[in-house]
Amino acid sequence: MDHSSSRIPALDPATTTGKAKDLLAAVQAKFGATPNLFKVAANAPAALEGLIGLSGALGGGTLPAKTRESLAIAVAEVNGCDYCLSAHTLIGKGAGLSDADITLARAGRAADSKAEAAIAFARAVVSRRGQVSDADLSAARAAGLDDGALVEVVAHVAVNIFTNYLNNVAGTEIDFPVVRSGTPRAA
Repeated sequence: MDHSSSRIPALDPATTTGKAKDLLAAVQAKFGATPNLFKVAANAPAALEGLIGLSGALGGGTLPAKTRESLAIAVAEVNGCDYCLSAHTLIGKGAGLSDADITLARAGRAADSKAEAAIAFARAVVSRRGQVSDADLSAARAAGLDDGALVEVVAHVAVNIFTNYLNNVAGTEIDFPVVRSGTPRAA
């Protein structure tokens, strides 16, 4: 596969060595594929290890998979990351999100009030660089998010900002069905 369009290359797992090779093999074993995001992150094995670790830990958190994917879609839309928007649109469908759910998430909304509160809080964290208001916290709590859920939302924002920014900096080649930010999806 030609990765010449990327500004930071996606490493070939077949030719990597050491820790990067081991981490990419673990990604392949877990997902059955090695998305280009991980191949780009492998340029810095410590960053790849952190991404894998935080993503894995959050996967075992209290937020449902549909909410986690909606958060990733909402943050990718805000940050203009077509790679993550494309990836999480596909992954989100696998987690049970409908096309309507995905359209809502892109707009910072959800059909479920608790998921919508998590998305609204995540967008506030992103747009205000963590300097959220007391009203933002109160609204999230009123919708049923406890302190643990609020911390998890911030952690999801952090991991998604890392992947969004890495892909935006690298120009990572999208290896998922392409979805472009700012473009309404066909139903």
